[in-house]
Amino acid sequence: MLRVALLQLNVTANPADNLAALKPLFTQAVEHGAQFIMTPECTNFLAARRADTLANAKPEAEDLHAQTLPTWAKAAGVWLLAGSLLLQAEEGRLVNRQLLWNPEGQRITVYDKIHLFDVEVGDGQRYAESKTFVAGRSMQTTPTPFAVLGHAICYDLRFPLLFRKLAQAGAELLLLPAAFTATTGAAHWETLIRARAIETGSFVLAPAQGGLHDGGRQTWGRSCLVEPWGQVVAQLDHDQPGVLFADLDLEAVRTARARIPAWRLDAPYQLA
Repeated sequence: MLRVALLQLNVTANPADNLAALKPLFTQAVEHGAQFIMTPECTNFLAARRADTLANAKPEAEDLHAQTLPTWAKAAGVWLLAGSLLLQAEEGRLVNRQLLWNPEGQRITVYDKIHLFDVEVGDGQRYAESKTFVAGRSMQTTPTPFAVLGHAICYDLRFPLLFRKLAQAGAELLLLPAAFTATTGAAHWETLIRARAIETGSFVLAPAQGGLHDGGRQTWGRSCLVEPWGQVVAQLDHDQPGVLFADLDLEAVRTARARIPAWRLDAPYQLA
């Protein structure tokens, strides 16, 4: 069994305040025996205005979370995933970057969000991440002693081919940290997570931001973990900060994939 902990946050635009709020949740996860701990998208901060996002973002080597979290992982002897940090990439542009550290505090994996959230969802706000962020270009898997991980972030959830390719590349745990809007979360969050799990015969682990943030942005919360047959294993029923625990039996992946192996069969479709 693998004990995982998904941390649900309600971050502000202040990275130092957010790190302080994260610490007790991380400590709770460690004290309850979690071996793999995940945080949501935008773990370091979430600002309403583009100017504030650009001003708050630092290069990875200077980011408070990127430098502190690996020391926590090492001290606790756990695997730790920063669901994403908003970091400087080049002049005037950022990356939405996921980082994984092993129990020695070594950075093992870097994944930059591929699909940027450029939408109008009808909640009174317009989202145009491509104006600020550079999209990642490569999907990423990580072999670990307990499972092969497949990396994704938030809006990636709506692109099933990415998850299919991750599963075909060996991923057994699909990681989906997010900051879903309240509007899209209420409509689609659980349905899409369950669909990706069923389609690939994988666990999907989805820690989320939740609640009202600086500038009036509201995220859905309801951090969720779904098993390979599509059933919800555990889920928070609110959008407040908290910790979601689950014990995973990786044999469930092999069982689901043996029962319905559609995830590995790609037909050469052509229009008639």
